[in-house]
Amino acid sequence: MFHTLRRPGVLVVTLAAAGILMVTMGIRQSFGLFVSPLNSTTGMGVATVSLALAVGQFSWGAIQSVAGALADRYGVRVVLVAGLLMLAAGCAATPFVGDGFGLAVSLGLLASMGSGIGSFSVLIGAAAQRLPADAQAAASGVINAGGSFGQFVFAPLLQKLIQSVGWMGAMWAMALAALAALPLVGRLTPAGGATTAAPAAASDDGQRLGQAVREALKDRSYLLLHAGFFTCGFHIAFLVTHLPGEVDLCGLPPAVASTSLAIIGLANVFGSLFAGSWVARYRSKHVLALMYGSRALLIAWYLLMPPTAWTYYLFAAGLGFTWLATVPPTAALVGKLFGTRYLATLFGLTLLSHQVGGFLGAWLGGIALSRFGDFSWMWYADMALAAAAALVNLPIREAPLPRLEASAA
Repeated sequence: MFHTLRRPGVLVVTLAAAGILMVTMGIRQSFGLFVSPLNSTTGMGVATVSLALAVGQFSWGAIQSVAGALADRYGVRVVLVAGLLMLAAGCAATPFVGDGFGLAVSLGLLASMGSGIGSFSVLIGAAAQRLPADAQAAASGVINAGGSFGQFVFAPLLQKLIQSVGWMGAMWAMALAALAALPLVGRLTPAGGATTAAPAAASDDGQRLGQAVREALKDRSYLLLHAGFFTCGFHIAFLVTHLPGEVDLCGLPPAVASTSLAIIGLANVFGSLFAGSWVARYRSKHVLALMYGSRALLIAWYLLMPPTAWTYYLFAAGLGFTWLATVPPTAALVGKLFGTRYLATLFGLTLLSHQVGGFLGAWLGGIALSRFGDFSWMWYADMALAAAAALVNLPIREAPLPRLEASAA
């Protein structure tokens, strides 16, 4: 199905969006590598650093619905430029902070909100409005793979930078990487900055943004999709924040953690591409149920295995295949239910629920380590939530309700 991307203009738009996501997600998904050096240098404590990163998990999701609405109304270009500048500023400012509040502002708000603006909801929404319908599923898979490839590239590179020039130098390198992505914005958006010829305030059939949001929030399938995506956020945030700490508890070198994160990113490149093809062939809700169910089984396997480097590498490869591959079927479901006109906004709201789970995954992981000395209870909670997410996706409807029925629901 990826032959649909070969048409003039289609590949350029897709690769530009994937390139921006590679930078924003590669940076964001590597923040966990800084927990230990930040704690050692500043003496803030793991719980304090984890809380700042948990704030970042929430703000990354919260800003996406706002950014999506602004992009739907005013155009993508100015929104993406602002996001990349915020990401660069947050990374550049972090070495100058010395307490938990400052860290929550620089990494938890500024950098994370900048990364969120340049993430899934705006990028997939912008691409969907510029691409033909038969190319959107494949494009979402390629865009999503860009984010995973960013994790594969950034995690080992930043670990080397932390070891060679220190964590402050690595932070400044991330700021430069964010600025280097600015030229890609011009390849994704037309000169005027708008992503569609449709009026900014209303869809082709006259539906306005506020009405679309109200109808979506009354839809049972949309709410079930939020519930499943909440678990995805909990799972991912817990791992990217605390996997280095888990590796350290097992007495393994830091390189095992960065290599595992890189393996997750590489495996998800393939997982994202497969997900982009699966949503065109199978029901998206079944794809999601399979992904979440496989995570529960993989966590159970991990808990039974000896804590060796190869256990982590195999665990990372298995989880990586579905890591962010949940995004294409989730975005596809939102598009099937409500169309593409306000996809950036409605998918942004779905990502907000994802990041509420992310806030809890990052924060509770730090509390668990501080109080119990390990992450055992977090693994059990993660496994139970993954199994629950597999079940709640099964009743989801994959067709839009007639407008009158949706309004009356």
